[in-house]
Amino acid sequence: MTQPRTILIADDEPNILLSLEFLMKREGFRVCVAADGPAALVAVQRERPDLILLDVMMPGKTGFEVCQAVRADETLAGTRILMLTAKGRETDVAKGLALGADGYMTKPFSTRDLVERVRSLLATDPARGGA
Repeated sequence: MTQPRTILIADDEPNILLSLEFLMKREGFRVCVAADGPAALVAVQRERPDLILLDVMMPGKTGFEVCQAVRADETLAGTRILMLTAKGRETDVAKGLALGADGYMTKPFSTRDLVERVRSLLATDPARGGA
């Protein structure tokens, strides 16, 4: 049996962290969480997740800074990043994608849409050759 895919959820809102953690575990993923930018970077190094659900507005380091740091590390090149944010302005979306995010979803989003995006990002994972 294959190892479950690992998802890191980085968000400073405890209720969002809890609900996303529950949702992703229910979908069969291994989940780790971080409540701020610096903790997210530590978790990325330690856990080597397949995908990061990354909030933009976090204390310590923003999601943009975390995304940039992950993309600067060659050993993390295959890590998928899906930015989650209440900031839905086109300039924010463009910035996230320019920094190397694989996708961008604005809050509030439907859990079904989120699960579909996660599955589709993991299905195009070059490091694993598909889902």
